[in-house]
Amino acid sequence: MSSTSPAQPGTPAVIDALAWVHVRDGRLLCVRTEGVDLFYLPGGKREPGESDEAAVAREAREEVGVVLRPGTFRRVAVIDELAYDKAPGTRVRLACYSAEHDGEPAVANEIAELDWIGFAERERCAPAVRRLIDLLHAEGALA
Repeated sequence: MSSTSPAQPGTPAVIDALAWVHVRDGRLLCVRTEGVDLFYLPGGKREPGESDEAAVAREAREEVGVVLRPGTFRRVAVIDELAYDKAPGTRVRLACYSAEHDGEPAVANEIAELDWIGFAERERCAPAVRRLIDLLHAEGALA
């Protein structure tokens, strides 16, 4: 889930990433890859020439096996936070989108575990996801 932009000497790297935000019954769909202890959102980086919507749809299909419906995308937030488990000072810029979908989310490809995380369990998530959870909770979307 990372594409690092070139940094000037002394400037921290920024990981430009996208994620699918899916809330059900007051809980946020989160995923964990093998060997990583914290949960993230289904998502990743854009491929060259790919739009945000196309990248989020591709990543959701690859990671949790759902098909996101074109025309239903809505930007939820853009989170800027220190990146977890990266070089000191590295930041992540996470553009988060919701979209209606077809199919039931399930573990696929590099994903080791899928879970529905509520506000009280946010410490199980990477810092950027915690920030999103705080925002969604403040809006009343998460229990």
